[in-house]
Amino acid sequence: MKDCVKITEEIRKFTQAHVKASRYEHSVRVAEMCARLCRQYGLDDDKGYLVGIGHDMCKDFSEQELLELAEKDGNVISDYEKKNVFLLHGRAAAVIMKEKFGIEDVDILEAVANHTSGIKGMCDLTKCLFLADKIEPGRPQSTDEYRERLLKMPLSELIYSVILENYEYIVNKGYTIYPGTKEMVDFYKKEFESGNRK
Repeated sequence: MKDCVKITEEIRKFTQAHVKASRYEHSVRVAEMCARLCRQYGLDDDKGYLVGIGHDMCKDFSEQELLELAEKDGNVISDYEKKNVFLLHGRAAAVIMKEKFGIEDVDILEAVANHTSGIKGMCDLTKCLFLADKIEPGRPQSTDEYRERLLKMPLSELIYSVILENYEYIVNKGYTIYPGTKEMVDFYKKEFESGNRK
C-alpha cells in the first residue's frame, strides 16, 4: 500500500473529526493495541495501527448514513442488522476507507468491516483488530494482569479465549446474540484444538 503513514494520518484526522472525544481516545488505544498484537504475531504493525485508528470512524453516523454506506459493499444487510443498524459501522468504515482513502488491501477492509462481531475464517489482521477492540486498556475487564495473561497465548488460543469470553458475557447478560456467533465460537474452538499454535 502506498504511503501507509500518510493515509493513516488522514484516517486519524477523519476519525477525530467524526466521533466524540471518548470514542476517539478508544480508537487510539485500539490502534496501539492492534499494532502491538501485529508485532507479536508477525504482521505489519503499520497496518495494525491504521485499522485500529479507523475502525470506529462511522460509529457516530446516523442510521441512514450507515445503511447507505453499508449497502455499497455488495453484501446483504440482514434483518438483524436492519434492527440494529449501529452494527453496520464497521462495514460503513470499510466502504469509506476504500472510496475516500483509496485502500484496496483486502485484509484491511475485512478487518474493519468485521471488527464488531468477527467472522469464521478471519485473516490474522482481522483477528488482531477484533482482539484489540475487546482487550484495549480502557475496557473494564482489561487489567494489566488480564492482558499479561492473554498476551502469553498463541494467536489461535487468544482468539478462541476472547470470543468465548465475549459470548458467555452476552449470554449471561441476556442480550440478543448476533446470528452465527455460536458457530463462530465452535469454529475457533476447533481451530485451537487442532493444534494451530501460531
